[in-house]
Amino acid sequence: MTEPENAPRNAQRDAAEIAPVPRISLQAFCETSDLAAVIADASADRRMDKAHVKVQMGGAAAAIEAYRNAPTPNVIVIEADRERGELREQLDELSQFCDAGTRVVVVGRTNDIALYRELIALGVSEYLIAPIDVLDFIRAISGLYGSEGRENIARMVAFVGAKGGVGASCIAHNAAWSIARDLEIQTVIADLDLAFGTAGLDFNQDPPQGIADAVYAPDRVDTNLIDRLLSKCTDRLSLLAASATLERTYDFDENAFDLVIDIMRSNVPAIVLDVPHAWTSWSRRVLAGADEVVVVASPDLANLRNAKSLIDHLRAARPNDQKPHLVLNGVGMLKRPEIDAVDFAKAVETDPLAIIPFDAKLFGTAANNGQMIAEVEAASKTAEMLADIGRVVMRRAEIKRPKKTLLAPIMQRLVKRKAS
Repeated sequence: MTEPENAPRNAQRDAAEIAPVPRISLQAFCETSDLAAVIADASADRRMDKAHVKVQMGGAAAAIEAYRNAPTPNVIVIEADRERGELREQLDELSQFCDAGTRVVVVGRTNDIALYRELIALGVSEYLIAPIDVLDFIRAISGLYGSEGRENIARMVAFVGAKGGVGASCIAHNAAWSIARDLEIQTVIADLDLAFGTAGLDFNQDPPQGIADAVYAPDRVDTNLIDRLLSKCTDRLSLLAASATLERTYDFDENAFDLVIDIMRSNVPAIVLDVPHAWTSWSRRVLAGADEVVVVASPDLANLRNAKSLIDHLRAARPNDQKPHLVLNGVGMLKRPEIDAVDFAKAVETDPLAIIPFDAKLFGTAANNGQMIAEVEAASKTAEMLADIGRVVMRRAEIKRPKKTLLAPIMQRLVKRKAS
């Protein structure tokens, strides 16, 4: 922790800087309902998913009584609404019952560097100045385990289609390729469509093993196994491919991909998840747990309905994160009635991150050759937009709203054809 008088408000910092909290037990002893509510809300955040949190009232006095004859958790949070001398005495008494390795976080209202130094000398791990919000609390707990201050916290970006066949996988693969090439970040693509995944085809790879080998053998999953399963696409891009076979069904429980994702997050700075268009317990968990979510849709009514449902659900499931991004793909297809991009965005209450025009020749050539769009036509607007998507989800660029002029030539050609 930096000294209180020099520390900026944590709430003003980017939530994306906060790494997930490891599997710990945490017990909080509050004196106000406000702090109890903040910690309860924090326990429901995706970053605290693995932590077992219990909130009680009574402050330091209640903590002392609770641990006289009971083991202490990994983290104890104490709300201090007492004079300095009384607080020091209570913490000194509490220290007599704390097990080795237990960390104590104090939440107080006094912004005093002398008090902060005194508490640290007593063995307190962190001192927070109330009032705090949900992200303040999560950031402090995450920081206890070495996550705070890392320059490159692993980022996980999930791409999902609002409807099958809208090109979500293609957008995901091209964005990941751009992240690895343009931003020079080591990146892994994980194809979670185990039965019909196309990542291997898109990168012209045919690995003998893939992600299914890890999911079906959780007892053997470790860093070495994941390394063996990865197929190298470029110097900075690796692929965890789908088996794309129908020899078995792929019915998984909610936590099926947790271990694989955890290992990747601890070893790779960027992970792109290609999530199939399916609504299962594990896909919902993967999407809710991602740092960024990109919903890819085509401009028709079914896509609009599904995109709105997905975005609304993920907003509610990830209240402390940026809302999901929307990418409209295949816009301007000849003779197809379409919902205007402005109307689509208004209905789903999300401005498109990109509006990608329909180009059968460009996308078809790339798919059939096992190449990326920029490899086929580097100077195209589509390649530029796909690169922009990669930069935005990695927080390396501001979001640039698509200009209406990008679609003007397409729409003009359609109008002329209809008139003739």
